[in-house]
Amino acid sequence: MTTTSSPHAASTGAAPTGAPSTGATNASVSASDRSTVFHSWSAQGSLAPLPLAGGLGSTVWDVDGREYLDFSSQLVNVNIGHQHPRVVAAIQEQAARLTTVAPAHANETRAEAARLILERAPEGFSKVFFTNGGADANENAIRMARLVTGRDKIVSHYRSYHGNTGAAIVATGDWRRMPNEFARGHVHAFGPYLYRSEFWAETPEQESERALHHLERVIQAEGADTIAAILLETIPGTAGVLMPPPGYLAGARAIADRYGILLILDEVMAGFARTGEWFAFDAFDVRPDLITFAKGVNSGYVPIGGVVISDPISHHFDERVFPGGLTYSGHPLAAASVIATITAMAEEGVVENAKRIGSDVLGPALTALSRHEIVGEVRGTGVFWAVELVSDREARTPLDAKRMGALKADLLGRGLLPFTAENRLHVVPPAVVTDEEARRGVAIIDEALAAL
Repeated sequence: MTTTSSPHAASTGAAPTGAPSTGATNASVSASDRSTVFHSWSAQGSLAPLPLAGGLGSTVWDVDGREYLDFSSQLVNVNIGHQHPRVVAAIQEQAARLTTVAPAHANETRAEAARLILERAPEGFSKVFFTNGGADANENAIRMARLVTGRDKIVSHYRSYHGNTGAAIVATGDWRRMPNEFARGHVHAFGPYLYRSEFWAETPEQESERALHHLERVIQAEGADTIAAILLETIPGTAGVLMPPPGYLAGARAIADRYGILLILDEVMAGFARTGEWFAFDAFDVRPDLITFAKGVNSGYVPIGGVVISDPISHHFDERVFPGGLTYSGHPLAAASVIATITAMAEEGVVENAKRIGSDVLGPALTALSRHEIVGEVRGTGVFWAVELVSDREARTPLDAKRMGALKADLLGRGLLPFTAENRLHVVPPAVVTDEEARRGVAIIDEALAAL
């Protein structure tokens, strides 16, 4: 993969500048949006959404024609970059051939998408259940675990996000769970997070050992024979790109095996190049029973997600009906985009590019930001990083919302589209980001931190 320009810029042309010929402006599009669209996770009266009109590679532009380096990948999902020509063409070709088909029918495009996903999974996985996104992927993985084990409870982390459907949102650990706790059978434990350790740990090894002890004690206290699955994000994303310390994921696997519990790894955000691996767990000594995915599998070009199912769980339903399904399961337009995305990633070295960018460019450049007193910790891998910001480095006091808002506005003003969460700046560009773009993005962050 080239490291000086977008890998597909030449075939699509440069990003256009200037307002579109329709006469629309940022102001008019924003006003129209606010008057008709109900936005997620928002108080509707104070919204000021940035109107985006187009994108290419790691760049997007607004309706007025101003360009931004996209260091958010939208919702950390546009891994292959904006408007990749092979993915766009695949969707167009499939639309011309067959736009939709019921999931009860066999479809060549759907089967090929599943095959390509399974090629990246560990040995012993031979079926994919397609969903519309990551939330219902986790929803159905939970359902499978309960049906196979005959147990009810799901153990997940407090610092986690698993989606906004009935069980997925209650499996989530952050504040979004609290107004939505209508599903039963969910238990939470603290996962490892050495920078803000719940376990008085001083080393990664201590954090891992003590977090595993805590997890096992929660399971024992809840009654191990009542627990169907442990559900973990391989690398918790929205919660702060929390890198698992040595031995934690393997230890969780061992605990699950000890009590006959299934292990579900949520790869919705971390999978398909985000961490410089096809699946984030490829970098760890762990094999799950169920794998959930979405986002990067087709970079969100058409909604899709799914569950990669290990053979014992799949065979459980050979003679037993699985009581679940969706009208758009394995939608052919989405399946075509999966095929094109995985094929392009493999042939263009996108996964390898993400890994190298992380180790050679983003990692060193972001670590250097620690010279700012406001930077508490930098952590991550691939194109999946978080910069934790503090007002007092010694006390590790989280930076307040007002200053985080000022930082976000300043970054936008400097031409960088950021992803912020609580007191953190998440650095999550597309996996096709070039060396020059990565360095330029971190330089913008450096300037904004200095100004703050």
